[in-house]
Amino acid sequence: MAATARTITAAVAASAVAVVAAKAMARRRVRQTVLSAGAPLPPALPPGRVMNLPGRGEVFVRDSGGTSARPAVLLLHGWTASADINFFPVYAGVAESYRVIALDLRGHGRGMRSVEPFSLEDCADDAAAVLDQLGAGRAIVVGYSMGGPVGLLLARRHPDRVAALVMQATALEWQRAARERAVWRLLPVMDLVLRFGAGGVFVDRVFRRAVEEAPELAGYRPWLAAEFRRATARDLVAAGRALGRYDASPWARQLNVPAAMLVTTRDRLVRPAKQRELAQMLRASVSEIDADHDAPLAKGGEYATLTRLAVDKVAAAAGLTPGR
Repeated sequence: MAATARTITAAVAASAVAVVAAKAMARRRVRQTVLSAGAPLPPALPPGRVMNLPGRGEVFVRDSGGTSARPAVLLLHGWTASADINFFPVYAGVAESYRVIALDLRGHGRGMRSVEPFSLEDCADDAAAVLDQLGAGRAIVVGYSMGGPVGLLLARRHPDRVAALVMQATALEWQRAARERAVWRLLPVMDLVLRFGAGGVFVDRVFRRAVEEAPELAGYRPWLAAEFRRATARDLVAAGRALGRYDASPWARQLNVPAAMLVTTRDRLVRPAKQRELAQMLRASVSEIDADHDAPLAKGGEYATLTRLAVDKVAAAAGLTPGR
Protein backbone atom coordinates (compact mmCIF):
# COMPACT_ATOMS: atom_id res chain seq x y z
CA MET A 1 0.00 0.00 0.00
CA ALA A 2 2.86 2.35 0.86
CA ALA A 3 4.42 1.64 -2.52
CA THR A 4 1.11 2.38 -4.21
CA ALA A 5 0.81 5.67 -2.33
CA ARG A 6 4.35 6.63 -3.35
CA THR A 7 3.52 5.78 -6.96
CA ILE A 8 0.38 7.93 -6.89
CA THR A 9 2.25 10.81 -5.24
CA ALA A 10 4.99 10.61 -7.85
CA ALA A 11 2.43 10.53 -10.64
CA VAL A 12 0.63 13.57 -9.24
CA ALA A 13 3.92 15.43 -8.87
CA ALA A 14 4.95 14.54 -12.40
CA SER A 15 1.57 15.67 -13.68
CA ALA A 16 1.88 18.99 -11.84
CA VAL A 17 5.35 19.55 -13.27
CA ALA A 18 4.03 18.77 -16.74
CA VAL A 19 1.17 21.26 -16.31
CA VAL A 20 3.56 24.00 -15.13
CA ALA A 21 5.92 23.28 -18.04
CA ALA A 22 3.06 23.32 -20.52
CA LYS A 23 1.81 26.65 -19.19
CA ALA A 24 5.30 28.12 -19.35
CA MET A 25 5.67 26.93 -22.93
CA ALA A 26 2.27 28.39 -23.83
CA ARG A 27 3.28 31.73 -22.32
CA ARG A 28 6.51 31.70 -24.35
CA ARG A 29 4.54 30.97 -27.52
CA VAL A 30 2.14 33.85 -26.81
CA ARG A 31 5.03 36.23 -26.17
CA GLN A 32 6.79 35.11 -29.31
CA THR A 33 3.58 35.59 -31.30
CA VAL A 34 3.26 39.14 -30.02
CA LEU A 35 6.88 39.92 -30.82
CA SER A 36 6.87 38.29 -34.25
CA ALA A 37 3.44 39.38 -35.43
CA GLY A 38 4.93 42.23 -37.43
CA ALA A 39 6.22 45.76 -36.98
CA PRO A 40 4.55 47.72 -34.15
CA LEU A 41 2.65 50.01 -36.50
CA PRO A 42 0.08 52.28 -34.83
CA PRO A 43 -3.36 53.31 -36.06
CA ALA A 44 -3.92 56.87 -37.27
CA LEU A 45 -3.01 59.23 -34.43
CA PRO A 46 -3.01 63.02 -34.02
CA PRO A 47 0.36 64.77 -34.48
CA GLY A 48 2.62 64.34 -31.47
CA ARG A 49 5.62 66.22 -30.13
CA VAL A 50 7.74 66.70 -27.05
CA MET A 51 6.97 69.93 -25.20
CA ASN A 52 9.26 71.60 -22.70
CA LEU A 53 7.28 72.96 -19.78
CA PRO A 54 9.47 75.66 -18.16
CA GLY A 55 10.41 74.73 -14.63
CA ARG A 56 8.74 71.34 -14.93
CA GLY A 57 10.30 69.20 -17.66
CA GLU A 58 9.48 67.58 -20.99
CA VAL A 59 6.17 65.92 -21.80
CA PHE A 60 4.88 64.10 -24.87
CA VAL A 61 1.68 65.65 -26.21
CA ARG A 62 -0.70 64.85 -29.05
CA ASP A 63 -2.56 67.84 -30.50
CA SER A 64 -5.02 67.65 -33.37
CA GLY A 65 -4.79 71.43 -33.84
CA GLY A 66 -7.63 73.46 -35.27
CA THR A 67 -8.90 76.99 -34.99
CA SER A 68 -9.57 78.82 -31.75
CA ALA A 69 -13.29 78.38 -32.46
CA ARG A 70 -12.96 74.68 -31.64
CA PRO A 71 -13.26 73.92 -27.91
CA ALA A 72 -10.35 71.89 -26.54
CA VAL A 73 -10.84 68.39 -25.16
CA LEU A 74 -8.03 67.25 -22.86
CA LEU A 75 -7.69 63.46 -22.57
CA LEU A 76 -6.10 62.06 -19.39
CA HIS A 77 -5.32 58.33 -19.46
CA GLY A 78 -5.44 55.59 -16.87
CA TRP A 79 -2.87 53.87 -14.67
CA THR A 80 -0.29 51.69 -16.50
CA ALA A 81 -1.56 52.93 -19.89
CA SER A 82 -0.59 55.85 -22.14
CA ALA A 83 -2.70 58.42 -23.96
CA ASP A 84 -2.54 56.39 -27.16
CA ILE A 85 -3.45 53.05 -25.57
CA ASN A 86 -6.37 54.60 -23.73
CA PHE A 87 -7.74 56.94 -26.39
CA PHE A 88 -6.73 55.81 -29.88
CA PRO A 89 -10.34 54.69 -30.56
CA VAL A 90 -11.72 58.17 -29.76
CA TYR A 91 -9.18 60.53 -31.32
CA ALA A 92 -10.72 60.77 -34.79
CA GLY A 93 -14.35 61.05 -33.73
CA VAL A 94 -13.74 63.78 -31.15
CA ALA A 95 -11.34 65.66 -33.44
CA GLU A 96 -14.13 66.12 -36.00
CA SER A 97 -15.52 68.97 -33.88
CA TYR A 98 -13.00 69.66 -31.11
CA ARG A 99 -9.30 70.30 -30.63
CA VAL A 100 -8.02 67.08 -29.12
CA ILE A 101 -5.08 67.32 -26.71
CA ALA A 102 -3.64 64.29 -24.92
CA LEU A 103 -0.47 63.89 -22.89
CA ASP A 104 1.34 60.93 -21.40
CA LEU A 105 1.28 61.44 -17.65
CA ARG A 106 4.41 61.21 -15.53
CA GLY A 107 6.03 57.78 -15.55
CA HIS A 108 3.67 56.45 -18.24
CA GLY A 109 4.21 56.00 -21.97
CA ARG A 110 6.60 58.72 -23.13
CA GLY A 111 5.74 60.89 -20.15
CA MET A 112 8.10 62.83 -17.94
CA ARG A 113 10.63 60.85 -15.90
CA SER A 114 11.24 62.97 -12.83
CA VAL A 115 13.52 62.54 -9.83
CA GLU A 116 10.68 63.95 -7.72
CA PRO A 117 8.29 61.49 -6.07
CA PHE A 118 5.23 60.80 -8.22
CA SER A 119 2.14 62.80 -7.31
CA LEU A 120 -1.25 63.20 -8.92
CA GLU A 121 -1.06 66.90 -8.11
CA ASP A 122 2.07 67.26 -10.24
CA CYS A 123 0.28 65.49 -13.10
CA ALA A 124 -2.57 67.99 -12.81
CA ASP A 125 -0.15 70.91 -12.82
CA ASP A 126 1.62 69.46 -15.88
CA ALA A 127 -1.72 69.32 -17.68
CA ALA A 128 -2.48 72.95 -16.78
CA ALA A 129 0.94 73.99 -18.09
CA VAL A 130 0.28 72.16 -21.39
CA LEU A 131 -3.06 73.95 -21.84
CA ASP A 132 -1.38 77.27 -21.09
CA GLN A 133 1.48 76.72 -23.50
CA LEU A 134 -0.88 75.62 -26.28
CA GLY A 135 -3.20 78.56 -25.68
CA ALA A 136 -6.09 76.12 -25.47
CA GLY A 137 -8.28 78.10 -23.09
CA ARG A 138 -10.81 76.32 -20.90
CA ALA A 139 -10.95 72.64 -21.80
CA ILE A 140 -13.41 69.78 -21.49
CA VAL A 141 -11.40 67.29 -19.42
CA VAL A 142 -11.90 63.56 -20.03
CA GLY A 143 -10.34 61.37 -17.33
CA TYR A 144 -10.22 57.58 -17.53
CA SER A 145 -9.37 55.62 -14.36
CA MET A 146 -6.27 57.40 -12.92
CA GLY A 147 -7.00 60.24 -15.33
CA GLY A 148 -10.14 60.92 -13.29
CA PRO A 149 -8.26 62.00 -10.15
CA VAL A 150 -5.84 64.02 -12.28
CA GLY A 151 -8.79 65.74 -13.98
CA LEU A 152 -10.55 66.47 -10.69
CA LEU A 153 -7.34 67.88 -9.21
CA LEU A 154 -6.90 69.99 -12.34
CA ALA A 155 -10.39 71.42 -11.85
CA ARG A 156 -9.66 72.08 -8.17
CA ARG A 157 -6.18 73.58 -8.56
CA HIS A 158 -6.74 75.38 -11.88
CA PRO A 159 -10.47 76.10 -12.16
CA ASP A 160 -9.88 78.69 -14.90
CA ARG A 161 -8.60 75.89 -17.16
CA VAL A 162 -11.58 73.50 -16.89
CA ALA A 163 -14.95 74.10 -18.58
CA ALA A 164 -16.45 70.66 -17.96
CA LEU A 165 -15.60 67.13 -16.84
CA VAL A 166 -16.16 63.69 -18.36
CA MET A 167 -15.21 60.99 -15.87
CA GLN A 168 -14.84 57.37 -16.98
CA ALA A 169 -14.23 54.15 -14.98
CA THR A 170 -12.98 56.13 -12.01
CA ALA A 171 -13.82 56.87 -8.39
CA LEU A 172 -13.65 59.39 -5.55
CA GLU A 173 -11.11 57.29 -3.66
CA TRP A 174 -9.50 53.84 -3.49
CA GLN A 175 -8.80 53.49 0.21
CA ARG A 176 -12.10 53.11 2.04
CA ALA A 177 -12.59 49.35 1.68
CA ALA A 178 -10.25 46.89 3.41
CA ARG A 179 -9.86 44.98 0.14
CA GLU A 180 -8.65 48.10 -1.64
CA ARG A 181 -6.19 48.98 1.12
CA ALA A 182 -4.77 45.46 0.89
CA VAL A 183 -4.35 45.77 -2.89
CA TRP A 184 -2.29 48.95 -2.57
CA ARG A 185 -0.16 47.42 0.19
CA LEU A 186 0.77 44.65 -2.25
CA LEU A 187 2.34 47.11 -4.70
CA PRO A 188 5.92 46.33 -3.58
CA VAL A 189 5.24 42.70 -4.56
CA MET A 190 3.99 43.89 -7.95
CA ASP A 191 7.24 45.86 -8.30
CA LEU A 192 9.30 42.68 -7.86
CA VAL A 193 7.07 40.69 -10.22
CA LEU A 194 7.39 43.28 -12.97
CA ARG A 195 11.14 43.70 -12.48
CA PHE A 196 11.75 39.97 -12.85
CA GLY A 197 9.91 39.63 -16.12
CA ALA A 198 6.43 38.40 -15.27
CA GLY A 199 5.07 41.71 -16.53
CA GLY A 200 5.49 40.45 -20.10
CA VAL A 201 3.10 37.56 -19.42
CA PHE A 202 0.59 40.02 -17.95
CA VAL A 203 0.78 42.24 -21.05
CA ASP A 204 0.33 39.24 -23.33
CA ARG A 205 -2.74 38.10 -21.37
CA VAL A 206 -4.34 41.57 -21.44
CA PHE A 207 -3.98 41.93 -25.19
CA ARG A 208 -4.87 38.32 -25.96
CA ARG A 209 -8.18 38.87 -24.18
CA ALA A 210 -8.69 42.22 -25.90
CA VAL A 211 -8.14 40.65 -29.32
CA GLU A 212 -10.54 37.82 -28.46
CA GLU A 213 -13.27 40.37 -27.70
CA ALA A 214 -12.32 42.77 -30.51
CA PRO A 215 -10.65 40.86 -33.41
CA GLU A 216 -10.11 44.13 -35.30
CA LEU A 217 -7.31 44.89 -32.81
CA ALA A 218 -5.18 41.98 -34.04
CA GLY A 219 -3.27 44.14 -36.51
CA TYR A 220 -2.36 46.62 -33.76
CA ARG A 221 -1.33 44.02 -31.21
CA PRO A 222 2.45 44.46 -31.65
CA TRP A 223 2.07 48.23 -31.35
CA LEU A 224 -0.14 47.98 -28.27
CA ALA A 225 2.27 45.61 -26.55
CA ALA A 226 5.26 47.82 -27.38
CA GLU A 227 3.41 50.93 -26.20
CA PHE A 228 2.44 49.29 -22.94
CA ARG A 229 6.06 48.36 -22.21
CA ARG A 230 7.29 51.97 -22.31
CA ALA A 231 6.61 52.39 -18.59
CA THR A 232 8.95 51.09 -15.89
CA ALA A 233 7.97 49.07 -12.83
CA ARG A 234 9.27 51.80 -10.52
CA ASP A 235 7.06 54.46 -12.10
CA LEU A 236 3.93 52.31 -12.18
CA VAL A 237 4.27 51.29 -8.55
CA ALA A 238 4.83 54.92 -7.49
CA ALA A 239 1.70 55.98 -9.38
CA GLY A 240 -0.28 53.14 -7.80
CA ARG A 241 0.77 54.23 -4.32
CA ALA A 242 -0.37 57.78 -5.09
CA LEU A 243 -3.77 56.43 -6.16
CA GLY A 244 -3.98 54.48 -2.91
CA ARG A 245 -3.60 57.74 -0.96
CA TYR A 246 -6.05 59.73 -3.08
CA ASP A 247 -9.40 60.82 -1.65
CA ALA A 248 -11.51 63.55 -3.26
CA SER A 249 -14.60 63.00 -1.12
CA PRO A 250 -13.98 66.09 1.08
CA TRP A 251 -13.95 68.50 -1.87
CA ALA A 252 -15.33 66.97 -5.09
CA ARG A 253 -18.84 68.33 -4.47
CA GLN A 254 -17.43 71.86 -4.57
CA LEU A 255 -16.39 71.52 -8.25
CA ASN A 256 -19.07 73.57 -9.90
CA VAL A 257 -18.71 72.53 -13.55
CA PRO A 258 -20.91 70.46 -15.88
CA ALA A 259 -20.02 66.78 -15.60
CA ALA A 260 -20.80 63.44 -17.20
CA MET A 261 -19.90 59.94 -16.05
CA LEU A 262 -19.34 56.80 -18.14
CA VAL A 263 -19.78 53.74 -15.90
CA THR A 264 -18.11 50.48 -16.89
CA THR A 265 -20.75 48.12 -15.51
CA ARG A 266 -18.62 44.94 -15.35
CA ASP A 267 -15.54 46.67 -13.97
CA ARG A 268 -13.54 44.48 -11.58
CA LEU A 269 -10.90 47.12 -10.84
CA VAL A 270 -13.12 50.14 -10.09
CA ARG A 271 -16.43 48.83 -8.83
CA PRO A 272 -19.48 50.35 -10.56
CA ALA A 273 -20.90 51.39 -7.17
CA LYS A 274 -17.84 53.58 -6.59
CA GLN A 275 -18.20 55.10 -10.04
CA ARG A 276 -21.83 55.98 -9.34
CA GLU A 277 -20.82 57.53 -6.03
CA LEU A 278 -18.52 59.89 -7.91
CA ALA A 279 -21.25 60.70 -10.42
CA GLN A 280 -23.60 61.61 -7.58
CA MET A 281 -20.98 63.82 -5.95
CA LEU A 282 -20.37 65.68 -9.23
CA ARG A 283 -24.11 65.82 -10.07
CA ALA A 284 -23.09 64.21 -13.35
CA SER A 285 -25.26 62.73 -16.06
CA VAL A 286 -24.61 58.99 -16.30
CA SER A 287 -24.19 56.67 -19.27
CA GLU A 288 -23.13 53.02 -19.18
CA ILE A 289 -21.04 50.58 -21.16
CA ASP A 290 -21.30 46.83 -20.59
CA ALA A 291 -17.57 46.29 -20.18
CA ASP A 292 -14.72 45.66 -17.76
CA HIS A 293 -11.93 48.15 -17.08
CA ASP A 294 -10.42 47.48 -20.52
CA ALA A 295 -13.41 49.04 -22.31
CA PRO A 296 -11.29 51.26 -24.62
CA LEU A 297 -9.63 48.13 -26.03
CA ALA A 298 -12.34 45.49 -25.82
CA LYS A 299 -15.21 47.74 -26.96
CA GLY A 300 -13.43 50.54 -28.75
CA GLY A 301 -16.21 51.47 -31.16
CA GLU A 302 -18.92 51.73 -28.52
CA TYR A 303 -16.52 53.45 -26.13
CA ALA A 304 -15.68 56.06 -28.78
CA THR A 305 -19.35 56.75 -29.49
CA LEU A 306 -20.25 57.14 -25.82
CA THR A 307 -17.24 59.38 -25.19
CA ARG A 308 -18.23 61.70 -28.04
CA LEU A 309 -21.82 61.86 -26.79
CA ALA A 310 -20.66 62.72 -23.27
CA VAL A 311 -18.31 65.43 -24.58
CA ASP A 312 -21.14 66.94 -26.64
CA LYS A 313 -23.46 66.91 -23.64
CA VAL A 314 -21.09 68.72 -21.25
CA ALA A 315 -20.02 71.12 -24.02
CA ALA A 316 -23.63 72.21 -24.45
CA ALA A 317 -24.05 72.58 -20.68
CA ALA A 318 -20.89 74.71 -20.52
CA GLY A 319 -22.04 76.91 -23.42
CA LEU A 320 -19.34 75.68 -25.80
CA THR A 321 -20.13 75.24 -29.49
CA PRO A 322 -18.35 72.41 -31.34
CA GLY A 323 -16.49 73.46 -34.49
CA ARG A 324 -17.17 72.31 -38.01
